[in-house]
This record gives sequence, C-alpha cells and structure tokens, in this order.
Amino acid sequence: MSPDDLARACAAALWAEDRASQGLGLTLDHVGPGAATLSMRVRDDMTNGHGTCHGGFLFALADSAFAFACNTANQRAVAQHCSVTFLRPGRRGEVLTARAVERVREGRSGLYDVTVTDADGQVVAEFRGHSRTVPGTVLAGEGGPASG
Repeated sequence: MSPDDLARACAAALWAEDRASQGLGLTLDHVGPGAATLSMRVRDDMTNGHGTCHGGFLFALADSAFAFACNTANQRAVAQHCSVTFLRPGRRGEVLTARAVERVREGRSGLYDVTVTDADGQVVAEFRGHSRTVPGTVLAGEGGPASG
C-alpha cells in the first residue's frame, strides 16, 4: 500500500468513528501522509455574543485537522499539547478551512502546524499541535480489529 493509500485508509477508519467532527458538520477535504485539510461552515449556533465564530469551534476544526494528519501512518496518535492563536474572527456563514502539516515526527512525538483560513485565504487562526503515539494501530490488522 502506498503512503497516500495508507493515509486515505487511516482517515476513512477514523472518520467512520468521529462523531464530534461529523456532528459539527466538518468535511474531510484531503488527506495525505502527515497532512489533512478539513472545512467547516460557521453556523448560527456556532456564534458567540459578538456574532462571530466561538473560538472553541475554531479550535475544534483545527484540532480535527491535526488529528487526521498525525494518524496517517497507521500508528495511533493523540494530542499531547495544543495551542491556538486567533488572528481574526470567523463570520456566520463563512466556510473556514484548516490545513494541517507535519513538521517533524520522531520516536513517539510529532509536531504539526494547522492554518485556518477563510474563503479569501485570509488567516483566521494558527494552531500548533504536539502528538504522542500510543499503543495500537488505526487500521484493523490481519488478526482482528485495530488495537488500542
């Protein structure tokens, strides 16, 4: 299986169980080795008292892109630490896109950057995620379901 095929298979397995991302209406637009792109339309129920996208939803979008990017090698990975910087508000009705890229993966640790942009390509937020691999695989092995 090529690295691209492996990344897509891992993403499909994760997506099938990802109730949070699906419930938020996220779409998985692209996945490749160490990379993922997800998007989200800002709904009315995602806005705060200022009428802009609540930061928690921006974080969730970026975090989901991070999760898909750090699980593309069929090695279970979870977030160890994440931070976000909000640069401009997301607006009601906008489609926001989160692009996650792997910066380094060494041993059990990984570092990923996620940029959230609006439809015009303006940066809405920058997110950095530190991953940690845990026992198990994303895909089911020959002997049964994926371990974890």
